[in-house]
Amino acid sequence: MGTKCQRGKIPENLAAPDSETVIKERQVQQEMQAIIVTGGKQYIVSEGDTLFIEKLEAEAGESVVFDRVLAIVDGENTKIGAPVVENAKVDATVVKNGKGKKIRIFKYTPKKGYRKRQGHRQPYTKVEIAKISF
Repeated sequence: MGTKCQRGKIPENLAAPDSETVIKERQVQQEMQAIIVTGGKQYIVSEGDTLFIEKLEAEAGESVVFDRVLAIVDGENTKIGAPVVENAKVDATVVKNGKGKKIRIFKYTPKKGYRKRQGHRQPYTKVEIAKISF
């Protein structure tokens, strides 16, 4: 059945998420990560990641360079920009351009006979991160 706990004491079989094994696993992170800005949003990326961003003026197969890099984390080596890291860039390849799922907007005023239906599909660009350099 359930585990009984006394006031102020946590049972031993309920491990806290910040136990020693979890902390050690978090510190082992070896891959390089970067924080980039595109389309007014910030993204944490690493090499090989695929992400959906706001639409870019690039066709599928073209390469794109993101030069607004806010921070780079490479194991123990961390560079934080003020506001951007100098000479840092993230190279990516455009996989495809498309539109997201349709959302429906419905406005109405009760008792007045006012009804308005509208739909919207947000355009996006799917990119794959190729290389992070600084």
